[in-house]
Amino acid sequence: MTEKPIANLAVIGLGMATKPHLEALAELKGRVNVSGVFNRSPAKAEAVSKTFGFPVFDSLEAIAADPGTDGIIIATPPNQRAAILSEMASAGKHILMEKPVERSLKAAQDIVAECEAKGVTLGIVFQHRMRKGALRLRELVDQGELGDLALVRAEIPWWRDQSYYDVPGRGTFERDGGGVLISQAIHVLDLMLSLTGPARRVQAFTATTAQHDMEAEDFATAGIRFANGAVGSVVATTATYPGEEERLVLDGTRGTAVLTGGKLVVTWRDGRRETVGEVSGTGGGADPMAFPCDWHRELIEDFARAIRDKRPPRITGREALRVHALIDAMTRSGASGTTVEIGE
Repeated sequence: MTEKPIANLAVIGLGMATKPHLEALAELKGRVNVSGVFNRSPAKAEAVSKTFGFPVFDSLEAIAADPGTDGIIIATPPNQRAAILSEMASAGKHILMEKPVERSLKAAQDIVAECEAKGVTLGIVFQHRMRKGALRLRELVDQGELGDLALVRAEIPWWRDQSYYDVPGRGTFERDGGGVLISQAIHVLDLMLSLTGPARRVQAFTATTAQHDMEAEDFATAGIRFANGAVGSVVATTATYPGEEERLVLDGTRGTAVLTGGKLVVTWRDGRRETVGEVSGTGGGADPMAFPCDWHRELIEDFARAIRDKRPPRITGREALRVHALIDAMTRSGASGTTVEIGE
């Protein structure tokens, strides 16, 4: 007897960011079914259908009205999401959305509030949390193995060719909400906050280097005071050729954990040492999609189970507001040259 699928999901938006979603959904066939895909370009939707065998919806209205669709994966550019999300939430469709939630903190807060008011699940794709090294680090933090957190260091030395920013709207505040912070570093910053808890004070500097012709920043650095008393630093850029693995370091009173491109190395004060995972592509070089679909697969299946089990998904929209608050504070601090406090 064939097991009933966990959930039926539709995909809206078939641009570059959708590649790992589609590959993950193909691997999840039978457990998570695709009720259909939709793109503003019908030719793109037909091409995806031909490659993966997924049905095609001819309109957003058809998705909203489809009783066989339990949830939606929204992977459009940030400036196209609010109206789509509102229509789907009004139709009772649960939503898994690519980061960021929206282009500004206020817009992100509004989206989260709307989904909560309409009683639909909102999950956000922060796939860096799903790597083996990150999952083990989560366990160590929860168990208090590192001791009290003293110092945090986040380094994102990535690269994007100018051709990446030549795509209309990319790297602008109107379409994307900013540059390296909200489009690239947001993954590492979300992972960081999921381990450290919220940030409370930020002093930042942001700039656009000679490497790129773009509106928003391609470099950002900041000093951070966290709510738990720890201090930390962030350096993020897309101007480091050819791009290096991102690095997150947690220095505790009992040991230090270094997560580099998915590989975790922990060194305890008593001489023990542990290594988990491996260094793998995360899209830090010229090809933004040079990473496996495994992490997306885990997130999508968890989202589908959350719908079925009527529970929150692994990464909720409300939880994602923490990283939006940090990015908002870094952006304002960089523009003003002042220290910015982050509210509760």
